[in-house]
Amino acid sequence: MKALGLNRSHLVALLACGAVLIVAQAAWADEVYRNSVAVSPTDTPQQIVEKAGRVVPSRPQLEWQRCEYICFVHFGVNTFTAREWGTGTEDPKIFNPTKLDTDQWCRMMKAAGMTQVILTVKHHDGFCLWQTRYTDHSVASSPWRDGKGDVLRDMVTSCEKYGLKVGVYLSPADLYQIESADGLYGNLSQYSERTIPRPVEGRPFKDKRTFTFRADDYNEYFMNQLFELLTEYGPIHEVWFDGAHPKRKGGQTYTHPQWYKLIRTLAPEAVIFGKGPDVRWCGNEGGGTRQAEWSVVPLPVSPDEFDWPDMTDTDLGSAARLARMAGKGGWLHWYPAETNTSIRHGWFWRDEQQFVKGTEEILDIWYRSVGGNTVFLLNIPPNRDGLFPERDSKVLEEVGQILRQTFAADLAKGATAAASATRGVGFEASKAVDGDFDTCWMPPEGTTQAELVVTLAGEKTFNRVMFQEQIQDFGQRIARFAVDAMVDGRWQQIADGQTVGYKRISRTQTVTSDKVRIRVLDSRICPTISNVGVYFEPVRLSDPKFSRDSQGNVTIYCDPAGPIIRYTTDGGTPTNDSPIYASPIPLPLGGTIKAVAIDPAGETTGRVVTATFDIARAGWKVVRASSEQPPNETAANAIDGDRSTIWHTQWSGDSPGHPHEIVIDLGKTYMLTGFTYLPRQDGQSNGTVVDYEFYVSRDGTQWRRPAARGSFGNIKNNPVEQTVRFERPAQGQFVRFVGLSAVDGHPWTSVAELGVITAEAP
Repeated sequence: MKALGLNRSHLVALLACGAVLIVAQAAWADEVYRNSVAVSPTDTPQQIVEKAGRVVPSRPQLEWQRCEYICFVHFGVNTFTAREWGTGTEDPKIFNPTKLDTDQWCRMMKAAGMTQVILTVKHHDGFCLWQTRYTDHSVASSPWRDGKGDVLRDMVTSCEKYGLKVGVYLSPADLYQIESADGLYGNLSQYSERTIPRPVEGRPFKDKRTFTFRADDYNEYFMNQLFELLTEYGPIHEVWFDGAHPKRKGGQTYTHPQWYKLIRTLAPEAVIFGKGPDVRWCGNEGGGTRQAEWSVVPLPVSPDEFDWPDMTDTDLGSAARLARMAGKGGWLHWYPAETNTSIRHGWFWRDEQQFVKGTEEILDIWYRSVGGNTVFLLNIPPNRDGLFPERDSKVLEEVGQILRQTFAADLAKGATAAASATRGVGFEASKAVDGDFDTCWMPPEGTTQAELVVTLAGEKTFNRVMFQEQIQDFGQRIARFAVDAMVDGRWQQIADGQTVGYKRISRTQTVTSDKVRIRVLDSRICPTISNVGVYFEPVRLSDPKFSRDSQGNVTIYCDPAGPIIRYTTDGGTPTNDSPIYASPIPLPLGGTIKAVAIDPAGETTGRVVTATFDIARAGWKVVRASSEQPPNETAANAIDGDRSTIWHTQWSGDSPGHPHEIVIDLGKTYMLTGFTYLPRQDGQSNGTVVDYEFYVSRDGTQWRRPAARGSFGNIKNNPVEQTVRFERPAQGQFVRFVGLSAVDGHPWTSVAELGVITAEAP
């Protein structure tokens, strides 16, 4: 009976309805109630969709999904070099977080409501944050704690103290092993029988298990380190494999099946993210989510043969997408999404000028991800002291406080439920409000539309409705739904949407009612609802937002509009005596504005938001550009102050290759300390610059060595504004930005906005 995927209460209920039914369907159910299901070339589109409705998560996948909100910690040598991607040539001596306090990290995570943390124990640069036996390029060669420190050990100890699960990010890419003369990555070593772990004199393992794999030098090295991580740091619940590769060498390939075997054996509770069969990337690094997030996706081959590339399409599992399998066959696999983003513009801490997402933005991502059938992975990068910065911590605390306020009291507690139809004993409507995640309401077989009415214990005021499918036994089925509330004796629709899956949280207008109706408008096969919750999130003032035009005029607004905005320009905190915003504020020379929203009654005050600006682009002009694409993508767009427009080099007809450049006259001479580059913000990546040079000139004709040259690491996946600081200030009136390469090897260059950082800037 286990293969049916049903728990004991469901089996008893079904037996009560008739054992003959189970016997008649047992063989078919045994085939499809599992983590992956084969699709025959002869299956019709409808049969494929029905099969997809019977694919279920593995136990580790289910426990991972229940984590809901988890933390990413990017920390390492990049923290000390202000890089997103290191080079592999960093000196370990730069790593010295003298005030490292992982208890502080975990306190902040718990305050935010997080349940797990994943640490970048080795990023692409190859520097290791634990006392590994297999390389000296680690904390052992740093001055931190005289080379005896272990960041992962500290974090695991803190996680035990604060009740957090642990995950590890181990980058397959390793620039240290690429750049070192005796590096193992791509060294063309022969594959041979290797014993994992390789014994190291003086460092025996307590875990005496060994594995024999056919591997080359780098795969052996990687698996030796996996063995350390999975056996010496307690239970590991997620292993994160990044697909990014700043550089490759020697045709190096990875023995993924061997890695998976190690993980399945040594950490059976762990899910494998990314380049693995358990959890997929959401497809962007900005916290973007899909309207319809299906956890079951089609594969052209079996999971054992699949290479697990990034899945970035908007539609991954709809009925239309599954219908493409007809005549071809393939597999259906439970492969849920993890929504990831960083609280800062960048995965690693750079400086305290770095943009930090506000409370409202993080909350919005939380609702769209956790309440949209994904897990929310939020990166909080420690600073060079080894601490979560104050601004980041404040946002975490505010988010956690709001979530606790909202979800502490379920207004559906004590509710009753009725349904348009029910399957029978064990699947009654009451199962949707009994507080048991394993039970559910289910209508009869063949039903794809149904209604569930929840009657609350008296009238309640609410603006959040949560409901869940019973995915562990019956999979994900609901394709379209609507939510209604009984208002003044009539049903009023307050929300609608597409998929539900593990959890759907509908944000609604504030209503007062004693009845909530969930209408399933379309379902792959008979739907289930295992849990319904009703909540009230206290209405808050939205944070003030800022925009500035090319002349330097700053507009402040709230979305939605309504609150009074008070502000300062002298660095002070706004009070009731500060000016009320009424019209754009001229800041042509730059400055700092602090603003706060206040409700018109004066009873509620929001949080203070700060925006800092450098010199405006008034008086700037483009001297020349290597090419442009008129009429809508001209070079002038690079300095027009409008984030939605772009300069794009010629793409119609001839497409000249790199390098591409734009020369700008700033109108007067400035002492410059850096520049900013904003890639296009329209969701496209064509022309987005990877490698660049930036020059400064007094007269626009004599150009000396670049004031800056480098690469924008990871810019395709995280297209936020890039800030580059010069090693030394450069004085001039003219600047030249040169694009040397673009993402995906395209021959173009594009720019949404170019800016400069002046020594006079606040």
